[in-house]
Amino acid sequence: MKPNLTNQIKSSDPQKSQFEKIPTLIFSDAKEAADAVAREIANIIESNKGKCVLGLPTGSTPIFVYEELIRIRQEEGLSFRNVVTFNLDEYYPLPQSRLQSYVRFMNENFFDYVDIPKENIHIPDGSIPLEDVPKFCEAYEQKIKDCGGIDIQLLGIGKTGHIGFNEPGSPIDSKTRLITLDHITRLDAASDFFGEEYVPKQAITMGIGTIFNAKRIFLMAWGENKAGIVKKAVENEITEHVPASYLQKHPATIFIVDQGAAAELTRFKTPWLVGPCEWDDRQVRKSVVWLCQKVNKPILKLTDRDYNDNGMSDLIAQKGPSAYNINIKVFNDLQKTITGWPGGKPNADDTNRPERAEPFPKRVIIFSPHPDDDVISMGGTFIRLVEQGHEVHVAYQTSGNIAVFDDDVIRFADFVNEYNQVFKGGSERFNRVYHNVREFLRSKEPGQVDSDEVKQIKGLIRMAEARAGCRFVGIPEENIHFLNLPFYETGKVKKNPLGRADIDITKDLIRQVKPEQIYAAGDLSDPHGTHRVCLESVFEAVAELKEEESWMKDCWLWLYRGAWQEWEIDQVDMCVPLSPDELSKKTKAIFKHQSQKDSALFPGTDEREFWERAQDRNRATAVLYNLLGMAEYEAMEAFVRWHY
Repeated sequence: MKPNLTNQIKSSDPQKSQFEKIPTLIFSDAKEAADAVAREIANIIESNKGKCVLGLPTGSTPIFVYEELIRIRQEEGLSFRNVVTFNLDEYYPLPQSRLQSYVRFMNENFFDYVDIPKENIHIPDGSIPLEDVPKFCEAYEQKIKDCGGIDIQLLGIGKTGHIGFNEPGSPIDSKTRLITLDHITRLDAASDFFGEEYVPKQAITMGIGTIFNAKRIFLMAWGENKAGIVKKAVENEITEHVPASYLQKHPATIFIVDQGAAAELTRFKTPWLVGPCEWDDRQVRKSVVWLCQKVNKPILKLTDRDYNDNGMSDLIAQKGPSAYNINIKVFNDLQKTITGWPGGKPNADDTNRPERAEPFPKRVIIFSPHPDDDVISMGGTFIRLVEQGHEVHVAYQTSGNIAVFDDDVIRFADFVNEYNQVFKGGSERFNRVYHNVREFLRSKEPGQVDSDEVKQIKGLIRMAEARAGCRFVGIPEENIHFLNLPFYETGKVKKNPLGRADIDITKDLIRQVKPEQIYAAGDLSDPHGTHRVCLESVFEAVAELKEEESWMKDCWLWLYRGAWQEWEIDQVDMCVPLSPDELSKKTKAIFKHQSQKDSALFPGTDEREFWERAQDRNRATAVLYNLLGMAEYEAMEAFVRWHY
């Protein structure tokens, strides 16, 4: 039996966690954290002779926990026969047979693989008549009491700070009830339902008071998109506007987070404020950038007093002897990240440049998870690489077919049908496909998985748009590669895990091109999304090829980020400035992806179009560099070098 989570909390350094009002354990990644939670549950089940009452959540957060519990069951023989479970919530109204039903989610991700008796499983029923909901909720509360209460309650946390579906404004003593979902919560769920308009407006949820009655609570959060709300819940004051902050009052709550979700906590964001820290070059840069933003000064205007008044006297003592010495080093360090030659400048001294001058021109592969991430995320750099004479290849890792509106399918199918009518080019097979597609979409229910024919048409739409973007940038047809990695092709928002076939397809392309540069989407904090799996396929392929091919030692891997977030300045290794004309050309390349224009199928909570997000992000990076004392550019694209 491994040390439990409570013991890990007791053995942690209290000075580092002095700003945290809820005990918080930070793990290197989501899988490691989830395995620790699963092991804790297994230990408690074993110590209680198999008996345990679990409160269970749904969504992407607990999936790794369920996977590890299944492994423990199958490989170590842990029995769940005396375990009783109560799920947190369910959408209302929603039949249990629907793809998005939490009954279906729990069966597919956990219950079908362990030996919990059916009568021990309790999930709110989203299919009962409205008039029966109050009695159902009362009975649900009573069943929990009859079982002796919940021993371990697992929780995730929503962007609004909700736990279960207890939205901001929920009282601390609330019980199981029907609630109205917050707009942000519905937007977050839109991808699961293939459109916000299909997301139910209500849900049945355990109340905060119900959750509080649990003997122990483990709240889990993965990824940088949860970092802000984790900080509010853990370090800020208790408020009904962040329901998770109520957990500060619970005597046995532990937050379990990965490094991405911990990024805004004081001990990670500004570790010099909680005690002595190791002042390596990146930490020095991070602290100086933070100080500039706090006192609203460029780097070269920072004084000793600025450092001393803001908890950074230790930095001067170690790296001084004065602020000036530190300022000059950080300024020069940042200045060296800026280059207009992302592939390296030929016949130039590259000592202080982020990329090598030779070889020139370089062979380059840009890996794009979806058929538009290349131009959205690094379109300006893409254009620069082509214009500067490099052999640029683009590899679209997935078809992106689930992100196309049904109306677009009908529009394209109608075009081909009319074309065939005019030019007498129709065929019996096409007529059959056309009829099948029209009939399927006419009777398609909200959230229903597309037929193979519809998926193929949606994939072709995105493929054609990607080709149009590449033609606009100027690369030849033979340099456009559609990998269609198998993990993606489920037709659902939920994808398969990374497989051997995905890695081999990626390796084959790299072997074919033999690049000196690779660009990949570096959304490292996303443990379940398409970008994360696509990145893993590149990492695995590169790691294996490094052992197999001598030429891989000369290949550098650069990571970019997407339309929703940017690298922190302290992380950046290369920053490519864009002129107004270059930013305009990048925007026009994004416009080639017409199925994603005006309104994307899965926009998230950001209502801006993708081209607006890209422009705003690139301009914000340029503004920050300028405020730090660098030259003023229209926009900038940032990259981090990955050392494999």
